[in-house]
Amino acid sequence: MIARTACRTRGGAGAAVLAALAVATACERDLTSLDPATFPPEAEIFYDDFGPGLQYSAFGGSKVDALDIERDEVYRGTTALKFSVPAPSDPSGGFAGGAFFSEVPRDLSGFDALTFWARASTAATLDRIGIGNDNTGTSRFPANLDNLPLSTRWTKYALPLPLPSVLTGERGLFLVADASEYEVGYDVYFDDVQFERLGTIINPRPVIPSRTVSGEVGGTLTVDGTRVIFDVNGTDVTVSAAPSYFTFMSSDPAVASVLPDGSISLVRAGNATITARLGSTAASGALTVSIDSPPSHVPSVPTVRAEDVISLFSDAYDDVPVDTWSAEWDQADVEDVVLAGNPVKKYSNLAFAGIEFTSSPIDATSMTHFHVDLWTNDASDFRIKLVDFGADGMFGGGDDREHEITLGPTSTPSIAPRRWNALDISLDAFSGLSTRSHLAQLIISGASPTVYLDNIFFFRTETPETPDPTGPTEPAPAPMDAAADVISLFSDAYTDVAVDTWSAEWDAADLEDVSIAGNAVKKYTNLVFAGIEFASQTVDASGMSHLRLDIWTPNETAGAAFRVKLVDFGANGVYDESGDDSEHEITIRAADGLATGEWVRLDLPLADFTGLAARGHLAQLILSGDLNTLYVDNAYFRRPAAKAARLRPTRSINGNPIGDNP
Repeated sequence: MIARTACRTRGGAGAAVLAALAVATACERDLTSLDPATFPPEAEIFYDDFGPGLQYSAFGGSKVDALDIERDEVYRGTTALKFSVPAPSDPSGGFAGGAFFSEVPRDLSGFDALTFWARASTAATLDRIGIGNDNTGTSRFPANLDNLPLSTRWTKYALPLPLPSVLTGERGLFLVADASEYEVGYDVYFDDVQFERLGTIINPRPVIPSRTVSGEVGGTLTVDGTRVIFDVNGTDVTVSAAPSYFTFMSSDPAVASVLPDGSISLVRAGNATITARLGSTAASGALTVSIDSPPSHVPSVPTVRAEDVISLFSDAYDDVPVDTWSAEWDQADVEDVVLAGNPVKKYSNLAFAGIEFTSSPIDATSMTHFHVDLWTNDASDFRIKLVDFGADGMFGGGDDREHEITLGPTSTPSIAPRRWNALDISLDAFSGLSTRSHLAQLIISGASPTVYLDNIFFFRTETPETPDPTGPTEPAPAPMDAAADVISLFSDAYTDVAVDTWSAEWDAADLEDVSIAGNAVKKYTNLVFAGIEFASQTVDASGMSHLRLDIWTPNETAGAAFRVKLVDFGANGVYDESGDDSEHEITIRAADGLATGEWVRLDLPLADFTGLAARGHLAQLILSGDLNTLYVDNAYFRRPAAKAARLRPTRSINGNPIGDNP
C-alpha cells in the first residue's frame, strides 16, 4: 500500500526511514496561522498512485483506453502515468485525453501552480494541459496551457494558477488532451503531478481581447479569449483563463451588465465599455458593446401576383420546399420568431448561413428578380449568393454555377441600418449565374451578426409573351409507320398497350391529359423527372429498332438538355437493382434538334441505349431534363419496314419532317 503525503522522499530503505521521520518535522504545518478551510488542501494528484478520491473521465471522441499505469518509464519511484496518443487513423478515437477530478472538492488557494514531470516517446507538442475542468460541462474555473513542447527526456513543467484565492472548492484537478501531429501515434508520460507553492511565479498580466461586439436588447454575450501572462523563472508563460477568474466592470450597467461568469446581459439600446481586473490587477484590453433593439414592426406585404412568384418564405404565397434554413456546414444560428403576428427568420452569430433546397431545385428561368426584406443592425456590408447545381443536380458535378452580390449604403438597391429594407434585385445582377434552372442554394453573410429576413422569393415583372404559355395550337404530325411495325404506348394512330401510369408516385412532375385540335396529348408541368411505368405488362421490344416521341416545349432550349431513359426489369419482371435490371439514358440538346415552340420528332435508335442489356422486359420510360413544361404525343417503339440506315433525332416544322428518317 502506498502512503500519500504532501511531501515525499524517494530512494532506498534508508531513504524510506528518513522519509518516515521527516513526516513529523519537515511536512508539519502551523495550522494556527491558517484560516479554516471548508475542503482539504490536498496537493497530490499522482505520485506512485492516484491521490485521495481521484477519478478519471475520458473526453468524448477520445481513445477511452489511452490512460495506463507505466512501470518501466518512470521519473522516480515505481510507477508513472502513460497516455497512448493514437494515430489519426485509429478507429478507437481521434485523440487521447480526459479530466482527473476529485470526488471531494479541494482547497487549492494555498498553491500557485500545478507542476508535473513529463516526457514523450518522441519529440512532440502536447496540445493542452489544464486545471479546473471536471468534464461535467459546469466547471467555473478552467485554465489551460496549450502547445507544450515535449522531448524524450524527463522535464518539469509548471502551470500557474490564474487566481488561487477563488479555488477554494475545486474538483477539476488535471486535464490532458493531445492528438498526434504525425501519421503514427506515440506515448506521453507524467509523474509527480501535484500542486505546489513555488514562489517563483510573478508579475501576472491579465488580458481581455479588445474588440467590438453587437447584440440585441434581452440577449447575452460572452467574454472569451481571457488570459493571464506570468513570469515563470524569467520566461513568460501564457495561461488561458476562464472569464470567471476575472471581475468585470461596465461603463454603463443600465445598458450592459456583467454576470459573475463573465456573460454580458444586454439591458437596453446603447453603447458600453467592459473592462476587467484579476484580483486587484487591472486587465489590459476592453470590450466595446453596441446594443440595438429588435424590429418593432413588420415589412410591407408583397403585392406581386402569386402566379409570377416562386416563394421560399412568405405569408403572402405558398412556399416551395426548403431543406434547411441553416445548413450543417454554415456558421450561424437561425430562429423562427414572430413579430406582430408575422413569422420571420432571425439569424444570430452570423458569419455565413446556407439555405438549401437541393432535394427540389428551383427552375427560375422565367423569373426576372429576387426579393428579400432585410433588417440589419450594420448596413455596411450584406452579401447574397445564389448557387445553381446544374443539370446533374449535385454540388461539384462540374456544371455548377454561382454568383455573389454585395449590398451596402451606396449599392443599388441600397440598404440602411435598423429598418426594413425591401430589396428587389435583378437576376441579371448575378452575372456568374449562367443558368438558373437548377437553383439549389441561397447563401447570406455580412457585417452584422444579427439579421432578420422575410418575404424571400423569386418573381417576374411581367408574364413573358414568348414562348406561348398556352402550348401548341396544332397537333403533332400523324405518324406514318405501319401498325404491324409498332408497339404503341400512346398515340391516336395506333392501339396502345397497357400503361400502368404516366406519372409514377415516386416522380417529380405534374401530369394533365389535354386535347389539341381534337388530338389527345400528355402535358407535363413542373417537370423534374416523370416516370412512365408499364411494369404489370412489360414490353418486349427485342424486335423493335427505335423509340419515337413527339415533344413540344415553351421553354428555352438553348443550353438545355432533355433526357430519355429506358429501364428493363429483366426476366424476373420486377425492379431489382442488384438483379437482372438494366437501363440507359440518352441526352438530347439543341444541336440534336431540340427546339422551342414547335413539335420535335425524336426517333432514337434502341442500339444507342448501350447500357440496356436486354429489351425483352421493358418496364419504365423516364423523361427528365431542363424543360419545365413538356407536351408528349405518339410515344411508341417501331421497326422499319425494310432495313434502314442509322437514324438521327429529327424535328418537324408545320407538319413537314426535317431530315432523312423514314
